[in-house]
Amino acid sequence: MTAATITLLILAGAAVLFVTEYIPLAVTAMSVAVALFLTGVLDAKTAFSGLMDNNVILFAGMFVVGAALFETGVASKIGNSVVKVAGKSERKLLIAIMVVAAGLSSVLSNTGTTAVLMPVTIAIAASAGYNRSKLLMPLALAAGLGGIITLIGTPPNLLVKAALEGAKLGTFGFFEFAWIGIPLTIAGIIYVVFFGIKLIPDRVVDMEEVEKAISAEVGVQKTVSPMKQNVSIIVLLAAVVGMIFEKQLGVPLHVTAVMGALALVITGVLSDKQAYRAIDWTTIFLFAGMLPLATALAKTGAGKMIADVVIGFIGKDASPYVITAGLFLLSCGLTQFMSNTASTALLAPIGIAIAKGLGADPSAVLMAVAVAASCAFATPVGTPPNTLVFGPGGYKFMDYVKVGIPLILVCFVVSVIIIPIVWPFF
Repeated sequence: MTAATITLLILAGAAVLFVTEYIPLAVTAMSVAVALFLTGVLDAKTAFSGLMDNNVILFAGMFVVGAALFETGVASKIGNSVVKVAGKSERKLLIAIMVVAAGLSSVLSNTGTTAVLMPVTIAIAASAGYNRSKLLMPLALAAGLGGIITLIGTPPNLLVKAALEGAKLGTFGFFEFAWIGIPLTIAGIIYVVFFGIKLIPDRVVDMEEVEKAISAEVGVQKTVSPMKQNVSIIVLLAAVVGMIFEKQLGVPLHVTAVMGALALVITGVLSDKQAYRAIDWTTIFLFAGMLPLATALAKTGAGKMIADVVIGFIGKDASPYVITAGLFLLSCGLTQFMSNTASTALLAPIGIAIAKGLGADPSAVLMAVAVAASCAFATPVGTPPNTLVFGPGGYKFMDYVKVGIPLILVCFVVSVIIIPIVWPFF
């Protein structure tokens, strides 16, 4: 059996396990690294190189920086002050909630953003006389859309950046994702406010169940000194500025993230235990375990084999637009039932191989894969924000299908139009 065949079998096995989640995602990813070594496809150093990747360090650092805003209550205060300005108009409330959620999730965890804003949104719904089911789903959708805007907004963005750099084909800048992220967010808000809201159920939810769900997911808010709140804001702003001016300052993104995390612990804003807890280790190990698979796909020629099959199926003369649209739909389909990080990790190296086969710049293809992976709107398990509001909103599986599929189509159309313009194929 050739190394390419072994790599493809490992890829197929990983895909099945990611979709079924028969074993935890992080365990699957690290099993891929082990399998690549045991089968002789990669040596030990290469198989576990993902644990030393700069992006893994960046992930860890920004998890800590983002957590500080939640731990100190800053994110909650931002949500309260901005959302209350909207008054009791349903459309104004929707716009306010979605803008705040999208803005916060562009630089913070979309899961954390949803968790913090959920009790705020429920309180606003109660005071305005609306059932919370009308407002909680828009909150989750906006958090997902907002994550697309910046490099650190969601793991898929970092993954495609790493894939592009790993193939020595360039990189994506910190705010480069905003070219597609902002139009998608605006289009998403317009859709929800004028059309989607009619599809969202107006359902009364049992208060006791809501309180249980909130306490389980959000926890009890603690009183924190204004000094700690101010420091957490300064550190976040400094980290973002440092990442924007990475080239001018000569400080890599991952170093900036670590500096921010260290500053928060040294100043006492977070304890070392809080910093450890802030890191989403599933994301860390998922990324670290799947990164060597991309190396194996390139090294063994397995990636080229997949690319040849896809190109052969679509046709050698197929437009890059058609291929990008196809990969968007594939990535979007996968992400409804599996981690957006996992679906991006699987498709990024394949997208690069296909782009190379066409002699096209892979930037557009990778951007389509990353954006589509963030469009997990059609199921309650597609993304953590969807899952967070599922119980408190009293939603059913089909509620997400009815609201999410039209939103996905909106994102698809916007992406197919904008991505090739900003990132030309040739």
